[in-house]
Amino acid sequence: MGDGWSGGWWCTGVRWPGEAPELGWRRGGDRRVSVLAYGTGLGFRALGERHCVGARGNVCPLAAVVPGRSTGGRCAECARLDRAHSVAADTLADDPRTYRVYLAWFGPGLVKVGITGEERGAARLREQGAVAFTWLGRGPLMAARRTEEVLRAALGVPDRIPYAGKRAVRGRLPAAGERAEAVAELYGRAAALEGRGWPDSLERLPLEVVDLVKVFGLSGTPAPVRSVRELVDGGVVAGRLVAAAGPDLHLAVTGGGGGGGGGVVVLDTRLITGWDLTAETGNGVGVGVPLIDIGGGGVQGGLF
Repeated sequence: MGDGWSGGWWCTGVRWPGEAPELGWRRGGDRRVSVLAYGTGLGFRALGERHCVGARGNVCPLAAVVPGRSTGGRCAECARLDRAHSVAADTLADDPRTYRVYLAWFGPGLVKVGITGEERGAARLREQGAVAFTWLGRGPLMAARRTEEVLRAALGVPDRIPYAGKRAVRGRLPAAGERAEAVAELYGRAAALEGRGWPDSLERLPLEVVDLVKVFGLSGTPAPVRSVRELVDGGVVAGRLVAAAGPDLHLAVTGGGGGGGGGVVVLDTRLITGWDLTAETGNGVGVGVPLIDIGGGGVQGGLF
């Protein structure tokens, strides 16, 4: 697992600056990045308690303990501060940057509209685990935000899709042609709204479907059937990275005893932020933390 796994490192989550996922790490004032590659091993053990990761790059002044199942990894105060400075909070009306409106497809029946800063490119789409997408327009923040609202209302699509829904369909995606057709159909419906609530200051961009299945490593890999529910003190996750999408890492694991079994398990890396992590080779144990069936079935209770 390379340098940075000697112990005492806090994971800051997955980033997608390019076409390979990266795990960020922090120990005190030190920052490191691990570039992940499919087919390689990944393993760690959680120690102690989970603490708030802070807000906007600053440490939590209370060093608050946060629940293991929280995907935000922040205490209430830090979560409020973090959101107050986000684009989603609509507090940046004078932002001079150019923004893009996108249409994202996560699986059959799962589509959304959103915006992202143009300088970020497609990083936001990779971070969300969008299987396919197209740009729709570009312009000032308020024009992009207005277009997003118009499209949500007219097309009946949300601006947010729970990750549980994305995981449930990720293992049974249709062929590439069908994925492209689904995005193109949505684009056509959106483009037809130009001139009807579409701000003049937003430039429409041509249809260009980008498919991320190969980038995520989802082509030809086994469908995951379980996901990590939370980490616990002493909990182990170790396996071979076979795919990744958004914050999710797909790990092929071996049986851990107690009927845990093997197969592919999804680890939402938002659950590992704020934990003190040390290296773990696995020693034949793939997962030693609570799991839940992705299909909505029973829950594995406690450690096994």
